[in-house]
Amino acid sequence: MNLNASDLRPFIPAHDFALSRRFYQALGWKESWADDTMVLLELGDCRFYLQAYHVKDWADNCMLHISVEDAQAWYSHVEKLLAGGAFPGARVAPPKAEPYGATVTYVWDPSGVLLHLAQWTTAS
Repeated sequence: MNLNASDLRPFIPAHDFALSRRFYQALGWKESWADDTMVLLELGDCRFYLQAYHVKDWADNCMLHISVEDAQAWYSHVEKLLAGGAFPGARVAPPKAEPYGATVTYVWDPSGVLLHLAQWTTAS
């Protein structure tokens, strides 16, 4: 019996689907499939479905932990992206050393979903 898993693709809410879609594209995520209500976004080996569905309590507690090579570079990238005001509600926090062994840049998307862009400083 083979019970191995090979992929995980969470479903992420979007209050304004078009705005969130543009936000993730601007961050560098690529669309590999889409229809009118959902899009599969990919960055490296990471994937998730962005959907035109929103429940505020869910979005406010929805988080993705994404391993990155350089949390500072991500902070600079997102800070520049948000400076123009094109993504209302989105915000970014400077990298922070966390006790579990990662330096993390926190990014809130336009719907309130929290991305943990984590650069590992110790063995994960």
